Amino acid sequence: MTITQDATATSLLRFATAGSVDDGKSTLVGRLLHDSKSVLADQLEAVERVSLGRGQDAPDLALLTDGLRAEREQGITIDVAYRYFATPRRRFILADTPGHVQYTRNMVTGASTAELAVVLVDARNGVVEQTRRHAAVAALLRVPHVVLAVNKMDLVDYAEPVFAAIAEEFTAYAASLGVKDVVAVPISALAGDNVVEPSAHMDWYGGPTLLEHLETVPVGSDPSAEPARFPVQYVIRPQTEEHPDYRGYAGQLASGVLRVGDPVTVLPSGHTTTVAGIDALGEETDIAWAPQSVTVRLADDIDISRGDLIAAGATPVPTKDVEATVSHLNERPLRAGDKVLLKHTTRTVRALVKEISYRIDITAPVREGKLEQSSGADGLNVNDIGHVVLRTAEPLALDSYSDNRRTGSFLLIDPADGTTLTAGMAGEAFDTVRSTDANDATDEEDWV
Repeated sequence: MTITQDATATSLLRFATAGSVDDGKSTLVGRLLHDSKSVLADQLEAVERVSLGRGQDAPDLALLTDGLRAEREQGITIDVAYRYFATPRRRFILADTPGHVQYTRNMVTGASTAELAVVLVDARNGVVEQTRRHAAVAALLRVPHVVLAVNKMDLVDYAEPVFAAIAEEFTAYAASLGVKDVVAVPISALAGDNVVEPSAHMDWYGGPTLLEHLETVPVGSDPSAEPARFPVQYVIRPQTEEHPDYRGYAGQLASGVLRVGDPVTVLPSGHTTTVAGIDALGEETDIAWAPQSVTVRLADDIDISRGDLIAAGATPVPTKDVEATVSHLNERPLRAGDKVLLKHTTRTVRALVKEISYRIDITAPVREGKLEQSSGADGLNVNDIGHVVLRTAEPLALDSYSDNRRTGSFLLIDPADGTTLTAGMAGEAFDTVRSTDANDATDEEDWV
């Protein structure tokens, strides 16, 4: 249910929550929605009614987020649940992701577009395997901001040393993965301490509440500082008497800014030209910036079709050989020699999995700045993260994911039934290097 408290709240923060089972994640999200007054009266009444029927004196706020019947029955989160709410200072899109290890792929889905990840830890248990897994996924997806929410402080007598030890261990681990911005907040989701209102039990803590941090953390980036990337989604040629020569390229600007007169390169062909005009909402404009949806007209007639990339500034070099870090999402394993479809922005091409170089153990301690790798991996199973080499049938203009999350990411799709197999991020993950004894590449086949 969408709740909008203030139409003046303009900035938007997309964030994801992650935590182990029973760490109180659903309660935290419910508390956040409840205390920020983002719950409708009938919703709260329904939760109170169910809670009373279960013999609970206070409403179980976790019921506000566990929408599936199976989730309520098991008391866990299974699917990614998106919640929309707003405060007078900011609008939010929250991706509530599951805590079970078998649903790690769901966190990848939820965090792929997030600018901030809230990693929940039970103060009694500290940093556990799932905590390291969630931190690693956030680092892998280049989520720029991470919040460590140390929950259930009420069950450790609100002890500062407990919080400090957990915060120090997590911050050191996250830093070793390359996460630069980590903020630790001691909370009790059940009691409401430091979620929206400051806690009366932890006067030793002088930082912001969780909501205060969510409202003030810097979001977005300066579009003018990013290279312009415009994947062509549709070619508009009305060929009518009114518009006999109109040729426009419609799509969504993935990053950067485009201005009339800008020199651009069309990829993968490499033809160069300039922007002759930009149409937005039926009117001409001189400038467009990400993520606007516009139609771009070019000065020269160039053969352009859906899937081509109009780029300005430093442009990626089109290639058929793609090396990438991937997160496998499907129950069906991904193996060397598999024939797949690769979807990159608006372009879908055939591809061959030439090599699965290694699998990354994202739960292992980081040694010398690197996570452990299982060299010679014979395949990737669901929730595995690894490094692959792909050969595509047509050249792709991929940026490195570390430079551009939109044009550096792609999906691998089963050509037989269209199901999504794997999420890919071009380039190396973290600070890892390739194993020297990885499997040799498989022979190319006529698929590509």
